[in-house]
Amino acid sequence: MDVLNNTEVPEDLKECIRFHGHLCPGIIYGYRVSKEAMRILKLNRSGDEEVVAVCENDSCSVDALQIVLGTTSGKGNLIIKNYGKNAYTVISRNQNKAYRFSRKSFYRYLGKEKEEFDVLEQAVASGMATKEQKKRQKFLKSMDLLAKPFIDIFETKETAFVMPEYAEIASSKACEKCGEMTMATKLENFNGKEFCVPCFETSNKPE
Repeated sequence: MDVLNNTEVPEDLKECIRFHGHLCPGIIYGYRVSKEAMRILKLNRSGDEEVVAVCENDSCSVDALQIVLGTTSGKGNLIIKNYGKNAYTVISRNQNKAYRFSRKSFYRYLGKEKEEFDVLEQAVASGMATKEQKKRQKFLKSMDLLAKPFIDIFETKETAFVMPEYAEIASSKACEKCGEMTMATKLENFNGKEFCVPCFETSNKPE
C-alpha cells in the first residue's frame, strides 16, 4: 500500500513521512506527541523559537516534531538529550509552560489483523522477515498507534523546567591554524592565539 496515497492518513503526517523517507512507528510516536502538545498548549507551528522541544532520544520520532512543531536544530529550538527514552518535553515560551510526554508501557497490537501481525512480529524477531514483511509489520503497527487513544500510549504531565537560552548568534573569526571561519565563541585560546576545536584537539600545542 502506498501510504502517501492513503486517504486515511492525515496530510501533515504524509508530510512527516516524505521528510523522514518512510512510514514507521517512530514517526507516529513523534506525530502523536506533536499534535497533543499543540492541542493542550494551543500552539501553532513554531516560526522562530517560541516553541522548544526537548527529546530524550534521537530516534525517527524527532523528525515528526521538526515538521509538525517546527522545532529544528537549525533554529536552536530542538534539544536532544539521548537517554534512550521515548519521552519528550514541549515548552511554550509565550505561556511559560511545559508538558512532558512519556511512553507508558510495552506495545501490544490489538487491531483486527492481530493474527497476521503476530506472524509478522515473529518473523521480524527471528531475523527471517523479508523486506515486504518488515514493511507490512511497520505499516500495521503504525496505523494501530495512529488509531489508539493518546492516553493509552503516553503519560502527560505538566512539568517544571529551566527555560532554554535562545540560539547563540556570534560573529565569525578565522582559526589561526587552518584559517577556516569559525564562530568566535567556539574558538579555543592557546598562548594568546585562537584555534577552532579540531585544530586545538589534534595538538596540545597548535602550530
